[in-house]
Amino acid sequence: MNPRIISANLVVKLMSFYREKTAMFFTIAFPIILILVFGTIFMDQENVSFDLCVQDLDQTNSSAQSVKTLELNGKFKITKVDPAVNAAQYVRDNKVNLVLVIPKGYESSLMQRMMSNDFNAYVTITYIYDPSSTSVSTKMEILNSVFAGINQKMSGKPPFIRSAETSILTKKYRFIEFFIPGIIAMAVMTLSLFGTVNLNTELRQKGIIRKLSTTPITRTDWILSNILYQFILAVVSTIAMLLVSYAVFNVSLHINAWLLAFILLDVFAFVGIGMILTRFVKEAQSAAAAANAISFPMMFLSGSFFPIELMPGFLQTLARILPLYYVNEGLRASMVFEDNMAALRYAAVIGVFAAVVFILGIMTTTLSEE
Repeated sequence: MNPRIISANLVVKLMSFYREKTAMFFTIAFPIILILVFGTIFMDQENVSFDLCVQDLDQTNSSAQSVKTLELNGKFKITKVDPAVNAAQYVRDNKVNLVLVIPKGYESSLMQRMMSNDFNAYVTITYIYDPSSTSVSTKMEILNSVFAGINQKMSGKPPFIRSAETSILTKKYRFIEFFIPGIIAMAVMTLSLFGTVNLNTELRQKGIIRKLSTTPITRTDWILSNILYQFILAVVSTIAMLLVSYAVFNVSLHINAWLLAFILLDVFAFVGIGMILTRFVKEAQSAAAAANAISFPMMFLSGSFFPIELMPGFLQTLARILPLYYVNEGLRASMVFEDNMAALRYAAVIGVFAAVVFILGIMTTTLSEE
């Protein structure tokens, strides 16, 4: 064993690691990003509160006290819904995922139970919910826990408060059917961003892009061919994901023109970002690290894997300005709910973003100066 050889070899490896910006990113920066993102999201989960809409049809002191119990024991932020409105329509119009309906006659049934010891007296609380929200089941579990505590105080008796669930959708969907559109959006983002960054930086370092300026190819031809290439890859990837999803999970998704539209907008948006990155970050390793720094937080914060409602308020605000969020929601609106108006709104937002970053990408892309 020769300590000098070992130390020299160690120095070489450390210097090589220092030069590999991508390796440095995944070794040091990426774990820190994950800690910051998930630590912020799940920090102090015991104090996490959910928004809860409550429609009190009884309008009595007893029903108001029950709402107060939900606020304190369930740690809900209560929003009162006018008893005159249709709760299911309220869920659709206001984009909330759950309305708890306290029935008329709540107080009289409670008095009958408490004063007359009538064990047949009970009330049914109704959950009017949107199953597209992945956090709605958590809300209902908390509500059931609070109501179980209330029932437990009447120990030895049948439960006074019972619950019923009513979906706003006529068809029942599974979580996998909300999950797949998010994965499609994320995969297209990754392909477009990293494909552009990796290809352009590699060709630039090899001097190929500079040589292109001596050929008949124009900047427009070069960019459009890259767009078409990334779009074809994205379509192939999407088809593969859908085939597996149908074959393995027997999903029920609506395949229509919106799917291709959102894939195309996704490609334009992240190819544009990729072109901007490769213009200002010269080395391939540095460009890849910069792409990672953009893509990884975005895929975790945009609602691809878990609902943004679990995040603190400032992260929810951040999520709603991320382009991937609008691709996710647009694909779900078209593939799950067949809501063309919602899909159009999300497409308009991501379309404006894609146009801006793509134009900036074109302006920063040159062949002769590479």
